[in-house]
Amino acid sequence: MRLILLIIIPAAVLAGCALPLPAMTVPDVPSGSVLYQDDFSSIASGWNRVQNEGGIMDYDGSGYRILVTARESNVWSTPKRDFRDARVEVDAGKLGGPDANRIGLICRADGESHYFFIIGSDGYYGLGIFTNGAAALLGQSTMQSSDAIHTGAAINHLRLDCSGRGLTGFVNGVQVARVQDETLASGEVGVLAGTFDEAGADIVFDNFVVLQP
Repeated sequence: MRLILLIIIPAAVLAGCALPLPAMTVPDVPSGSVLYQDDFSSIASGWNRVQNEGGIMDYDGSGYRILVTARESNVWSTPKRDFRDARVEVDAGKLGGPDANRIGLICRADGESHYFFIIGSDGYYGLGIFTNGAAALLGQSTMQSSDAIHTGAAINHLRLDCSGRGLTGFVNGVQVARVQDETLASGEVGVLAGTFDEAGADIVFDNFVVLQP
């Protein structure tokens, strides 16, 4: 089991800053209704398109690719859509690099802070918060292993529910983590990739969707 790293390189390493948008309110929408979705078939759908010494964030074939070329780093990308409560889902897999990586979803991101749910291609997961330039796990002291995670280059379906004070992480339909936290109230949703001791995490995402929780 690994401690999650506390010093993280933000997405600004790969992408410029964007003006914050007001959080969306969706009154009287039934649970499970689609609020936003993207299969990355159009390069005009608003995700970051950047390539530099920190790596790559760009559309790639029918998916969205993040390559992290630095050690002990996280980067993330969003479609510039804000929500208070959201159920965020994505399919994700490893194109290359070490199995000890980070593949995940974020919610309530405001540029400086966000909640995250991550897995590694080695079978570990973590649910936590990034704020004040550091990441901390919530409800667990280290990354935990789960048989629900498909290891290696296999595809995993990730889900992060951010509803009220509740934060819940699912892998392939199995709930693996749940905590309560009231630090962040609203913000953007998106995807995250990162590295531990070995650089080169190369991750592809597809079928990104935001649902009413």
